[in-house]
Amino acid sequence: MIVAFDGVQLLDVTGPVEVFTTANHYGADYDVRVVSLAGDAVTTSSGLVIGADGAPGTLPSRLGTLLVPGRRDWRSAVADTDLVGLVTRLSVRAKRVASVCAGAFVLAEAGILDGRRAATHWELAAQLATAYPQVRVDGNPVFVRDGHVATSAGITAGIDLSLSLVEEDWGAEVARNVARQLVVFMARPGGQAQFSARLAPRQPRHPAVRRVMDRVTADPAGCHTRATLAASGGVSARHLERLFRTEVGITPGRYVEAVRVEAAQALLADGTGTVEEVARQAGFGSSESLRRVFQHTLGVSPTVYRARFRSTVGAPRLAAG
Repeated sequence: MIVAFDGVQLLDVTGPVEVFTTANHYGADYDVRVVSLAGDAVTTSSGLVIGADGAPGTLPSRLGTLLVPGRRDWRSAVADTDLVGLVTRLSVRAKRVASVCAGAFVLAEAGILDGRRAATHWELAAQLATAYPQVRVDGNPVFVRDGHVATSAGITAGIDLSLSLVEEDWGAEVARNVARQLVVFMARPGGQAQFSARLAPRQPRHPAVRRVMDRVTADPAGCHTRATLAASGGVSARHLERLFRTEVGITPGRYVEAVRVEAAQALLADGTGTVEEVARQAGFGSSESLRRVFQHTLGVSPTVYRARFRSTVGAPRLAAG
């Protein structure tokens, strides 16, 4: 069962619907329903109007899966007390609860994510963690399962999550058939870090942190040792580390690595240099160091990253029929 409301992201709704209804062609038996608060049609984020199967009162007493999609303006969603109240009531009747993208904010507002690990769109992860500190936010996974609650990353990740639910319910073969039919990954390689700029907050309060961050981003390949960073910030190395942990959430060393990863991503996507050249320009020194960090951070090699994100021109296409 999927809750729809005005301003909802269209693909947050239609992606899971396609997965579950396609699964029915391969032996599954999902009763897929889209409901809205009043049972009326809703206007999605794209302006497209979609109908609802009815109001919540038409639902059975027990639900298999309650899925809550997101809205770009998540503050408006969580301020809708009728919506949050509906999700709260339905969650008690559901075997499992799931969200797509910013739908995690609605689950958090309803208290469903308290003490749980959760995912959302990489761009919203810091906002979710700040607004709901009782939620253990992970900004990298495409989706997260914590007990009977599942949360997914941005928009298309709802398809990944839905495929995992199909596999859980009906087995890997059915899920593979759905993935092939929809021409999507059965399990998407890598996490959200492939797409995201994971360096929030961009405007820390302490001037020493800002100076260090500016120095690193201006020259990722520069000499950024613990001592040189502390000197540029005008504080001791120990104090700088405390400031970074408080304001950025990571150590200065991890920040340097993250900036260098972003620099390498840009060079791989936009440039023509070899992996060795990219490694040197981004500050990794060697292609082996770059490969090791990419595999650990992004889940893919630099070569695979370049092939995946460089261009869609000339990509293999399916033959008609």
